[in-house]
Amino acid sequence: MPTEELKDDAAKYLMQTYTRQPVSIVRGRGAKVYDLEGREYLDFVGGIAVNVLGHGHPDLVQAIQRQAAQLIHTSNLYYTEPQVKLARLLVDHSFADRVFFCNSGAEANEAAIKLARRYGHERHGPDRYEVITMKNSFHGRTLGMLTATGQEKVQKGFEPLMPGFGYAPFNDFGAIESMVNEKTAAIMLEPIQAEGGVHVADRDYLRSLRELCTQQDTLLIFDEIQTGMGRTGTFFAHEQLGVKPDIMTLAKGLAGGVPIGACLAKESVAAAFTPGSHASTFGGNPLACAAALAVCRVLLEGKVLDQARRMGEYLAKGLADCKDRHRIVKDVRGLGLLQGMELETDARTVVADALARGVLINAATERVLRFVPPLVITQLEVDKLIDLLDILFNQRQTAGKDSHY
Repeated sequence: MPTEELKDDAAKYLMQTYTRQPVSIVRGRGAKVYDLEGREYLDFVGGIAVNVLGHGHPDLVQAIQRQAAQLIHTSNLYYTEPQVKLARLLVDHSFADRVFFCNSGAEANEAAIKLARRYGHERHGPDRYEVITMKNSFHGRTLGMLTATGQEKVQKGFEPLMPGFGYAPFNDFGAIESMVNEKTAAIMLEPIQAEGGVHVADRDYLRSLRELCTQQDTLLIFDEIQTGMGRTGTFFAHEQLGVKPDIMTLAKGLAGGVPIGACLAKESVAAAFTPGSHASTFGGNPLACAAALAVCRVLLEGKVLDQARRMGEYLAKGLADCKDRHRIVKDVRGLGLLQGMELETDARTVVADALARGVLINAATERVLRFVPPLVITQLEVDKLIDLLDILFNQRQTAGKDSHY
């Protein structure tokens, strides 16, 4: 089906919930994807931080093929080996003792909030239900999670929202400290606010939150849906930031593109969930868990994580050097292969121009470009991105001078 015909059918039959780029992606290999007409693109979007092993990684493909031929789905009324093996692997390589599996990041965050409220109810009574999240945060688009998301533009038109949520400025411990009271069940945040413009949490801020939560028996929840699975150069981002949560959520890169979500918790917290208190029909299905096991094993072998660390540093330096060359660039920030570049102009026009030149990038906000490539990205591919940004920014600066005169 030609791209224009595909676009017409999408406009006719799909609910219009996405603003899509005018391209149809049909296949991928490594950090490159190809459209319906055969054009090649360098992928610095990675399915929005999902394709951590790149496209077509043989270990992931083979794991999916083997499991699909054996068993795709059965009910959580029965045991399945891939689910139990994946849970054990995640527990063995994290702070957590138990895992609940679901199908997406929003679902994982819903599970985290339910678990925190259930824990608060059992330990402190029914008034322990409030959750503090951060302004400018993003936790998903279910009704519960758009309430947790500290952005009015996401919430607009869906009122009344769920009760029991408050919002604090990110990286402002004093503000949170003043909000915590006997009703506070949990504090929830992203170690890096990716959708909010790529803002990294301060180490001292996180340490202070950890101490406060421990003192108050308030649960600390880390949403690592975008930052986890090697994105920042370690298995989880909080490993670099020196603070362990009570609950952590994962999704996106966990299965390298197969839908899955996970809510991890310490034993004392996880015990609040009992049979019937939470469930998911497809959560932890054999196919998704087999894919996630393959991804985790590749990451834990170390080579890809080493590559992610090296390329994260190389990308950050390349973007910082680019900033020094162009007044149009206001700031560069991030950690590992989650980098943001704040511009003095509309970032969305840069996205469109990059697409036309064969590079996929994304605008997290109107002024911030976000770069979340596969962890297997190479130095030459990063160089190609930086060279293109130089060209695009030079064009804008030249056009600005011409219009001035």
